[in-house]
Formats: sequence, C-alpha cells, structure tokens
Amino acid sequence: MKGTKIINCTVASGVLFLILLSANPTMAQPPIRDPHTPGYVPATELPDGAIPSPNTSGNFIIGPTHDPVPESSVQANVPQGTIYRFTMDSKDSKIYPGIAREPNTFGTPDPANPAKLIVTTSHPAPYTRQVAVYVPKQYVAGSEAPFIVGADGPDNLLFTVLDNLIAEGKVPPMIAISIGNGSGDAQGSERGLEYDTMSGVYAEFVENEVLPLVESKCQVKLTKDPAGRATMGGSSGGSCALIMAWYHPEWYHRVLTWSGTYINQQWPWNPETPHGAWGFHDNIIPKSRRKPLRIWMEVGDQDLFNPNVMRDDMHDWVFANENMAKVLAAKGYQYQFVFARNARHVDYKVKTQTLPEALEWLWKDYHPAKVKQ
Repeated sequence: MKGTKIINCTVASGVLFLILLSANPTMAQPPIRDPHTPGYVPATELPDGAIPSPNTSGNFIIGPTHDPVPESSVQANVPQGTIYRFTMDSKDSKIYPGIAREPNTFGTPDPANPAKLIVTTSHPAPYTRQVAVYVPKQYVAGSEAPFIVGADGPDNLLFTVLDNLIAEGKVPPMIAISIGNGSGDAQGSERGLEYDTMSGVYAEFVENEVLPLVESKCQVKLTKDPAGRATMGGSSGGSCALIMAWYHPEWYHRVLTWSGTYINQQWPWNPETPHGAWGFHDNIIPKSRRKPLRIWMEVGDQDLFNPNVMRDDMHDWVFANENMAKVLAAKGYQYQFVFARNARHVDYKVKTQTLPEALEWLWKDYHPAKVKQ
C-alpha cells in the first residue's frame, strides 16, 4: 500500500473465501430487486452519485453509479499509519482447532426439516490465518485506543480510509484489526463455523486469543470501553459483526455490514436458534430488549438469492436486510441502511463509495471514556 509502512511480525499468507456460490456454480444471476417493492422499508432515494449524510439515520437508496470518494484513495500529505502483520495457527487455538468440508461437497436438507442442512463431509483440519493491524500515525504510545475489528482480512481499503478520516478529524484515531478467516465457506467450513454460528464464541476468540497478541506484537493498548469498540464485515463477516456485538454488548457497541448474511446458514443446527441469523429479524430482535448498539448496513439490488440446495424461504439477502431495517426501526435502534442500485454481493465499488461515510456515521456520537494513561 503506497506510503504505508509495513511491519511483518511473521511470514503471512492466506486466501479469502467470499464467494457463496461455490456450492452451486450454475445458479442463475440473482434478480434485480426494486427498493420500492411492497413490504420493503420506506427509503429516501438520493440523486445518483450521492450518499447519505453522516448526520442522518434511517433508510436510503443510492446509485446506480458508484464512484469512489476521495477518502478511499491514498492522499498526498496525509499521515500514513503503520501496518503490522502476523499469522495465527490452528494448533495454538483453544477455541477453533480447525475444520474443513471436503471439496466439491455441500450438504442435503433434512427431509423432516427443510431449514436444517445435513453435512457429512466436514472433518477436523488445520489452518493458518493472517491478521493485519493498522495503527494510526496519531496513536500516542501507552494510551488506550478505540478500535474496529474486521472480518475476512486484511482490508487495505479500510486502512487507507482511516488514514484520511483521522487526518480530517472525522473519526477518532483508532486501531483497525483485520482478521483473516479460518478458510472455506458456509456450512461445514471453518469460516462458516466462525462467522455464522449464533453465539458469543467468535467474539470470545477475538477477545481472548487475538487482542492479546495485537497488544503484545504491536505495542498498543486497546480500550475496554464498548463505546470505543466496533465490528465490521461483509456477507457472513457482516452477520458475524452483529453476532459479536449482540452476544457481547459489554464489548462492542458499533456494527458495520455490507450484504450481511442475515439468513439461515448456521451449522451445526441449533434448536435454540433454528433459523440461524435469519432469526435476528424473524424473532430475536423483535422479542429482545433494545441493546446499546449503533448499526450501519448495506445491501445491493442484485444481492444473493437462494445460493444453495436449501429452499426454506430464508436465503434472500435483500429481503433479510430489508427486514433487519424494519425491526431495527421498530425497536428504536440508531441505524443507517443503504440500498444500493446496480450492486452485487459485497460490491467493492459500493464499498469505495460508502465506507468513509459509514465510518463517520458509526462513530458520530463517540465520546471516549476517561481512563488513566
């Protein structure tokens, strides 16, 4: 990354697995959804090329053009943060020793329950994951810093945007911890186990196994204040971001997602949350007391629709995100929801257009807790 100092704590390598269609490569292109479809949330349609203000909440429609905003590119004379990189090995994890699903296999719906997928080809398997940590130039050694944890790392765009937003005073100087997944995708894989499981386990993995390494390897201190901690991700990494904060609101109050997988993809099946992350908008959020969360979400008009063998009516990413906006509004959450025209699943061009505004909105009400330095 131009202008950014790179420090390798260990040799790092890894591959991102973000394509949910691998189990069904012949699937037809998802239909183009109309944001004004009956049943979708009422939303403000912005002029093409415009994005919502970071001072407003609610529902917005953007596109069809998605040009990157200036903050998504390296800017001259802007202080550049330092990127530390290290790897984590499955043999060193007490929480995730590693699994994998055999190549070219998926699973079959349970004949007695179409919402339950039977996977027989998953087995223990080792992995390594890459972790990239961005420390802004403005970080004061020895001080406690706010931070954001991102899935499917490393995310160089995030680091560039933070350089620019911090320099402009639009977000606080924060550390970004971009964590690679444990490989694979969806049910039966390590990534699926980490990101799609409806529990606090992944947040506990980050808290107990990742953050201590970040502090020791990068010589930083991370805040314990949940208002100074955020999560972010796309696809299953997006639903994981909300899962982290939902099950551990004492750790995280801020959530940022693109094309969040708020659908039925949890495995192993759990009778307590039988619909996986679809349950967030189906019953969990509506039936739960409001939590101190601030949530930014995006979905594309050509986002995923039934990408596998399950036909349980719980695999429409657009409908799921629309329902999320609806239940968040009903419960009085602070949220901003962006429906992007001419956009596919975790569309990178949309991210280059929206990430700076999303981060600014996410941290708008942040007031750091007074801590001893």
